Amino acid sequence: MDRVRIGVIGLGIMGDLYAKIYSAHPLAEVVAVSSRRQQRVDEIREHYHVGAGYTDYRKMLERKDLDAVVVATPDSHHFAPARDALEAGKHILVEKPFTTSVAEADELIRISEESKRKIQVAFNHRWLSSYHQAKTIISKGEIGEPLAGYARKNDTIYVATEYISWAGETTSAWFLSSHDIDLMRWFLNSEPVEARAWGCKSVLAARGIPTYDVIQAQVKFASGAFVTFESAWVYPDTFPSMVDSFMEVIGSKGHIHMDRKCESLEVSTEQKFSYPKGFLTSEIFGRMRGAFPSCLGDFLFAIRDDSEPRVTAGDGRQVTAALEAIHKSLGTGKSERVQAPLKNLQAHHARS
Repeated sequence: MDRVRIGVIGLGIMGDLYAKIYSAHPLAEVVAVSSRRQQRVDEIREHYHVGAGYTDYRKMLERKDLDAVVVATPDSHHFAPARDALEAGKHILVEKPFTTSVAEADELIRISEESKRKIQVAFNHRWLSSYHQAKTIISKGEIGEPLAGYARKNDTIYVATEYISWAGETTSAWFLSSHDIDLMRWFLNSEPVEARAWGCKSVLAARGIPTYDVIQAQVKFASGAFVTFESAWVYPDTFPSMVDSFMEVIGSKGHIHMDRKCESLEVSTEQKFSYPKGFLTSEIFGRMRGAFPSCLGDFLFAIRDDSEPRVTAGDGRQVTAALEAIHKSLGTGKSERVQAPLKNLQAHHARS
C-alpha cells in the first residue's frame, strides 16, 4: 500500500485539522470529506484539494477507494459513524472520547474484531515528548511505586461559549479529563476501579449552556493508587492561555510534575500577555509538526504494517468506563464502580 486513502467525517475545528495534516502527509491521501453543511464541505474540499464531498457520510462509506475514516464529530456523536465505517470495512481513527457509554465502546470493539478492521483513539497527548519521558521514568521505577496523582485541565470560558457550539451536549470531563484519564492509566499501568465526583452548574447555566462549570473526581486504581481529575471551562478570558494543563504523579521514592501551561514560551505585546501553544501542533518550515501529527502518522503505519495501533479501542473503552462512573457519581452523590476492563486489557497489564 503506497498511501492510505482517508475520509473525514465531521469538519469542525478538529476535522479541519485532520484534513490539513493528512492532505500533506506522504503516506495519506484525503479522497473524501463529509459534513452536514454543504458550505463547509465545499470550503474544506477547495482548501485542501479534496476530490469528493458529502453531506451524508453513509454515501461516502460506499466508496471503494476508501481505506480508513476519521470520526471527528462532537463528543456524543462518535458511535454511529464509527459503527457504520467499521461495518463498511474501513479502519477508523476516532476523536476522544472514544464513546460516551461503555455499551457503545464494547459494540465497536465487537464489530472491529469481526470485521478485522483497526481502531485507534486519538489520545494524542501520549505523543508529547515530556509525557512519553514521564512514562519511561515511571516504568523504570525511578520514582518508586506510584501512590497518587493529580491532573488538571481547565479552559477559559471562551471554549464553552464560543470555540465549540455543542458544550451543552457534553461536560468538561468528557471534553478535557478524557486525555488525563488515558495518560494516568498509561503512567500507572493500572485500571480505574472506583470513582467519586463533585461538580457545579452556575456560570454556564446562566448563559443558557446546561453543563457543569467545573468537575473534580477522585478515582481509585486497581494498583491502590488514587488520582484527582479536575476539569473546568470557566476561567476568565484574561487568562494568558486557552488551557491550563498540569499533571503530577507522586511515587514512593520521588515525583514527576508536568506543567504545560506555558510550553516554554511566553510573549507580551501592547495588546496582551500570552503563552502560545506549539507542542501538539505547530507549522514549521511549511509542514505540520508536533504530537498530533505524529499520532495521525502512527495510525497510517498501523494500517500499512498491519500492527496494533498505539492507542487501542480497549484503551478508549477504559477511559469511557471511568468517565461513565464519574458522571454516574455526579448524579448519585456516591462512589461508583468502574466497569471492569476487557480480558485482553487485563492480560496486557499482566505482561507490561
